[in-house]
Order: sequence, then structure tokens, then C-alpha cells
Amino acid sequence: MMRKLVSCKYHEDSQTVELLYTDGTLIDIDCMAVEDEAARNMYERSELDYLLTHDPVGYADLILNGDVVEYLRNVTDYRPLDEREY
Repeated sequence: MMRKLVSCKYHEDSQTVELLYTDGTLIDIDCMAVEDEAARNMYERSELDYLLTHDPVGYADLILNGDVVEYLRNVTDYRPLDEREY
């Protein structure tokens, strides 16, 4: 039987995403641990933070089923200050 997601909540105070499934399984994702492991700089951390606050289900799916490093490599746009247009 395939379990389905019942709820997904981001808890800002504990920096965790909580997933509850129909079979009673509860998964807590430690977002700070994810950032510490996957993000190499403040730009990548910012990308993860944006995804977390705007799409916690997408964030959880990325962490549990995706390639976080590859995702960050593809979405992060950062250049040294001297190369940016003002």
C-alpha cells in the first residue's frame, strides 16, 4: 500500500520540516543539518531557505528524493561582486 502525505509543516523555531503520512509515519528534517552538509556558501543557503519558506513540500521532496548538491548547482546564480552589474 502506498502511503500518502497528510501534512507538511515548517517549524521556524526548531528549523525543522515535519511530514506526517497516512500510515502514521512522522519524519522530521533538520534543515540546519541539511544546509551544513549541502550548501557551500551563503548563496546556496539562501536558495534552500527560499525553497523552505515558499514550498516546504518541494523542499522535503528534494531532501528525501533528490540530489540537493545538483539542485543547488543548477539554481544558484552567484558571481563575485566585481562581476555583477549594478
